[in-house]
Amino acid sequence: MHLDSKLGLSLLYLCVLAITSACKQENSSKSGASEEHPILSFGHAEVAVELAIDPATQAKGLMYRNSLPENQGMLFIFDRPKQMSFWMRNTHIPLDIGYFTADGVLREIYPLYPHDETSRRSIRSDLLFALEVNQGWYEKHNVKPGDKFDPSEFLD
Repeated sequence: MHLDSKLGLSLLYLCVLAITSACKQENSSKSGASEEHPILSFGHAEVAVELAIDPATQAKGLMYRNSLPENQGMLFIFDRPKQMSFWMRNTHIPLDIGYFTADGVLREIYPLYPHDETSRRSIRSDLLFALEVNQGWYEKHNVKPGDKFDPSEFLD
């Protein structure tokens, strides 16, 4: 086989791999699959979560998205307990935010509205986690203050 033929076949193979990979990613995102997202469980309700651990991911949050699968959210994990404050700059999806203490107990829930840049500050100052989900998710799944998840699954 000539060198040019081998190079051409190699390039063709790489193109097929790239297209196949892109198709798989597109299909899993359309179905709301959460294979890459850990599951946060309250016992009676579960949500697949994207983790926001580093400052850049926390700053971006769910900005610029047009939808969020029904049972998916973003879990913000901070390095120390504090008072929380979130807003909806460049966020198109109506959300609810739950604030949690270090023991995984849900303490406060607030609605967040698209493009509302008014900060939604927590009452408590001993919070370590925040969970953003589609607006109405907490109510629909009967998750309320006092409910708990296991934080050891999300901490190093």
